[in-house]
Amino acid sequence: MTNPFNRVDPEKTLVAYERLVETYGPRSVRPGGDPLEALIQTILSQNTSDTNSGRAFRNLKAIYPTWEEVIDAPTDELYEAIKSAGLGRIKAPRIQQTLREVLKRRGALDLGFLDDMPLDEAKRWLIALAGIGPKTAACVLLFALGRPALPVDTHVHRVAKRLGLIALTVSADAAHDLLEAVLPPEAVYAFHVDMIQHGRRICHAQRPECVRCPLRDICDYYQAFERLSL
Repeated sequence: MTNPFNRVDPEKTLVAYERLVETYGPRSVRPGGDPLEALIQTILSQNTSDTNSGRAFRNLKAIYPTWEEVIDAPTDELYEAIKSAGLGRIKAPRIQQTLREVLKRRGALDLGFLDDMPLDEAKRWLIALAGIGPKTAACVLLFALGRPALPVDTHVHRVAKRLGLIALTVSADAAHDLLEAVLPPEAVYAFHVDMIQHGRRICHAQRPECVRCPLRDICDYYQAFERLSL
């Protein structure tokens, strides 16, 4: 029996995807880079801006050319290297722990094998690492390897709930699999990027600009707002 609190609307999700493509233009993923680098970059990006996390990652690589050197570095020293990303006292030991876990489980500091695993298995492998959740796992798989894993950040989660693509009770963690399952693999990247863009440009957390929204005719939030205004 379907859990009504974990509901997803497949038809509306596809309509929203198509409407977003019409609004923001077509997109295709261009994977590149080392998935282990992407994992560390994603840890650094948590709760900070891309500018700050990018600066921290460049500094990290300049000081420690190899991941083995990162593992062996004094944690206080590593903190100094990445502190521009914020929360360095948390992120420095987390990065070292993550690298140690990868090395222990694989015998090498390399995540390239994830490209050969079934998508669900690859996600489970990453999420089994301490401190790695569905969003981080999906970011690594999508952006580094081009796998159709859907990251759900605060923008994607907010817009999906307001539109009614998922039930209001669906958590961000649950939304990853629910939305990903109803999107064609080739649509995952564009849906992710366009939902974020839409959340930043129009569907703001505070005072969304509904009158400008090309999705308002299918939006549960806007329909409820209109009824209250009558």
